[in-house]
Amino acid sequence: MEGKLQAFIEDFAALVRLAERQHARAAGGEQLLETLSGHLGIPADELPVVVEEVPGHRFADADILLAEAAEADPEHRLVGIGGGDQRHHLSLSDMLQQSRHYPQFPLSQPDYANVAVGPARQRQAVSLGLRLFRHGPGGEPLAVLIRAANPRYGQNAALLEVLGRDPRHVAAFLAAFRADMQTRSVLKGQVVSLTMDPFGDSGSGVTFHERPRLAAADVVLPEGLLDRISRHAVELGGHREQLRGLGQHLKRGILLYGPPGTGKTHTVRYLLGRSDGTTAIILSGGSLAFIAEAARMARALQPSMIILEDCDLIAGDRSFGHGPQPLLFEVLDAMDGLDDDADVAFVLTTNRVDMLERALAQRPGRVDLAVQVPLPEAGERAALLRLYARELAFSDDAIARAAELTAGTTASFARELVRRAVVASALSGTDPADPHLLDAAEELMSDGEALTRSLLGSAGGVRSEEAGPDPAASSGYFAYAPLSGRTFSGRGTMAGYTGGPELHAEAPESPADPEE
Repeated sequence: MEGKLQAFIEDFAALVRLAERQHARAAGGEQLLETLSGHLGIPADELPVVVEEVPGHRFADADILLAEAAEADPEHRLVGIGGGDQRHHLSLSDMLQQSRHYPQFPLSQPDYANVAVGPARQRQAVSLGLRLFRHGPGGEPLAVLIRAANPRYGQNAALLEVLGRDPRHVAAFLAAFRADMQTRSVLKGQVVSLTMDPFGDSGSGVTFHERPRLAAADVVLPEGLLDRISRHAVELGGHREQLRGLGQHLKRGILLYGPPGTGKTHTVRYLLGRSDGTTAIILSGGSLAFIAEAARMARALQPSMIILEDCDLIAGDRSFGHGPQPLLFEVLDAMDGLDDDADVAFVLTTNRVDMLERALAQRPGRVDLAVQVPLPEAGERAALLRLYARELAFSDDAIARAAELTAGTTASFARELVRRAVVASALSGTDPADPHLLDAAEELMSDGEALTRSLLGSAGGVRSEEAGPDPAASSGYFAYAPLSGRTFSGRGTMAGYTGGPELHAEAPESPADPEE
């Protein structure tokens, strides 16, 4: 009885397979396995599939290079794979094995996705498609399935799944592909930031930014400071061959430190505008965790600049609590891991240099120029007011008086002061004039605006030393106690590193450290 039942099951299964094949033929649909076997000249399900991972932010590069390789064959084909949602869950190898018994993957149209290849440019890239072509001098048949990263299905990287008759030819094709990926990219010479994967903790793509254009006159710093920073970050790269010939390293690190709102980010924007042709990678907030990935990109796409904004936020561990500092050490390792002749500049900004000094001093060589960006002096505050009020009819005397009234304030404060004056004039129905500027200055410097000044990064906040330790500041959430200009630890003492090797820093001669 069991023998008859088994025979019936086998016969019924064969009937089902025959019916499925007949249905596919009647519908006129090509099946995946039959197509691949015909292209390769041998059963495709008997060949190994070689998988190559591509980081999500390099997917556009992979699509471009694969298209070029395939289109070199005049008879190449680009097809899609049907079969419903399961095609996203199954590898090419799995689909071929299942097709031996159930031909459920008919060919269809490829899937496409629009991906950015510049600040205002898009490319329609193949997000799931099979390219069939002959490659190399001998015309060796290859089949390559390309998939975009799809975190929704647990796929955090783009994939190439390569099938060929000769494993050596497959290896040679992938080696050439990797070499091209190292030298050719839509990212080269662009300003980009890495984006967070919403389904996980990996970098899933890039955001392109227009390169900022700032004149030196738009960056108000103490005399000579901007030139010193620019020479080290940008102009040094123009002498790369001479430096290499003399055995000097090109890799360099610049640390810009000072209170919030003093113009560190504005200075970085100026550097980006001065560095046409340089690949700039901006990391801030959660994307600082991608420093190793950014360093690999910078090495491949040099000359490069890696911008690390607000590095004090990673001076603690990943939970921003107490204990080890794995993410900060990863940043330092990435800075040290590049070859000395790599034309890569690291530009770090921080509101709290004390959070970084110990690590930087104990691992020397990562930063070779540390520059304080201080609170502006009276002349610089006047220059900032002129900059932000360039189209307004404020007199020089009013600007000078407003600069005197606003001692201890930042560039951000100057911008807000001009805005307040314009708002006051609009509410009164008159054109902006000197009284509006001076009234706004007196209002913002009043005791009732202490918190506003603090939020604009200026001295004169609402907390005093007598208030005792600030647990939030000691955990790294706030840069400093606004009124005193000092930072308190949980024990009521000055936070920061006070012993051990001293970090070399260049600072302007006249202003004192605003946090001292």
